[in-house]
Formats: sequence, structure tokens, C-alpha cells
Amino acid sequence: MLTVLGGVAQFEREMMLERQREGIAKAKSAGKYKGRKPIAPERQQQVVRLAAEGATKTNIARQLGMGEATVYRILAGVKGSTVAY
Repeated sequence: MLTVLGGVAQFEREMMLERQREGIAKAKSAGKYKGRKPIAPERQQQVVRLAAEGATKTNIARQLGMGEATVYRILAGVKGSTVAY
């Protein structure tokens, strides 16, 4: 009995995943599946400026209303900068 129920559940899960893949493909073809918008260059410059002034990454994130991981990601992307990590 449990084997039959497990098989039915597995079949339903496979059907659900197939419908999900079809929906994602349809949304991508319609141009509605674009992902998150990138951080504006002005805000990135603010992060770099505040870091150069010696502000901690936590304070930068709090001041600009973004996550700490975003601040770290922006600072890691800056090349040739004199900002101390």
C-alpha cells in the first residue's frame, strides 16, 4: 500500500516539475523572466566612497538600505581601488 502511494506521489511531483519548467520557458519567451535589476551605478559609487572614508560594511549597508552581502559583492568587484577590505 505504501509503495503504491509513494509511486503516485512521485508521479505527481514529476508532473508538477514539468508544468513548472513549461511555465518558466513560456515566461522567458515572453520576456517576463528577467531576474533582479542590478544596483544603480550611483549607489555602487556611494558604497565605494563610504568604504574609502573608513565606514564599516555593516554601517554602509544600514545607511544605504541594502544587505551586507551586496556591499561585500560591490567592493569585491572594484578593481585597482585603494579601498581596504
